[in-house]
Amino acid sequence: MLGIETSCDETGVAVLRWEPDAPGKGLLSHTLYSQIKLHADYGGVVPELASRDHVRKLLPLVREALAQAGLTPQDLGGVAYTAGPGLVGALLVGASAARAMAWALGVPAVGVHHMEGHLLAPLLEEDPPEPPFVALLVSGGHSMLVEVRGIGEYRILGDTLDDAAGEAFDKTAKLMGLPYPGGPALAALAQQGRQGAYRFSRPMTDRPGLDFSFSGLKTQVLLAWQQSDQSEQTRADIARAFEEAIVDTLAIKCRRALQATNTHRLVIAGGVGANKRLRSELADAGAKEGFKVYFPRLQFCTDNGAMIALAGAIRLAAGQHQDASVQVFPRWDLESLPPALAAGNGEQ
Repeated sequence: MLGIETSCDETGVAVLRWEPDAPGKGLLSHTLYSQIKLHADYGGVVPELASRDHVRKLLPLVREALAQAGLTPQDLGGVAYTAGPGLVGALLVGASAARAMAWALGVPAVGVHHMEGHLLAPLLEEDPPEPPFVALLVSGGHSMLVEVRGIGEYRILGDTLDDAAGEAFDKTAKLMGLPYPGGPALAALAQQGRQGAYRFSRPMTDRPGLDFSFSGLKTQVLLAWQQSDQSEQTRADIARAFEEAIVDTLAIKCRRALQATNTHRLVIAGGVGANKRLRSELADAGAKEGFKVYFPRLQFCTDNGAMIALAGAIRLAAGQHQDASVQVFPRWDLESLPPALAAGNGEQ
């Protein structure tokens, strides 16, 4: 299975041989190109530039992934691609290329939900989780808690009401003058901050529920920064307090979700899942409170082709694939996906 990811500002391609009992062992190659330098001057992703760069980089990466795997296009049994959600132009680049390759090779094409790809990324590891479990998906504009009863059997327990965690990281970093991409820069700076120098609220943890809201936290940081001496140490102190507030909020909501569903397995996936403080706090909480936490390796937290190849292989093994039309879904409800049953279901 060839996997293609072009939903935003990273072009990812991977080749995976489907191994039902050990999906991670079937990963044959993985290539990735990031557009960070392209968008740095603008302080954020410019959709048209992203689409054009995917056009330039995608086919060379496909050739590289196949070469790393020691395969030719004729060895492929299917092509998976991110069909949404994401930037419509960027999605169309990957979908068009995938559909064309699949048609030319006479193999099925599988449109993959980007967030399902992230959700399934921990299955690439040596100790993969088995449903039922709760997944915290923190990627780009998404922050959601999902009950996973089976692959394709998803119930959203909580979602963001405004800014997602990743957006809050990036916007807060920008208002404090940190370079793009802001999230990793802020997390790195937070390590130099002094504990207790500042404290911000843990949004929506003082009431029942599993939804998130981080726009107010961003405003607190803005006011604190504007009213400070704006020294380098203060910048680091505020970054640490902000990161602690985000991590504590996510951890509190994860515990609530596990209690609400009576499950003891927690999956963390998406770009913010690479945050060291988040990983450490949840791992410690799991050890103390009796639940197990699963993370994908760092390179599979951010957008990548491996998670798309895996999700596509699972869907194809269940007999699910698309017809010849090129369709993408900039907005796509995760709960609308069909279960990936063991029997063939034909075209979906």
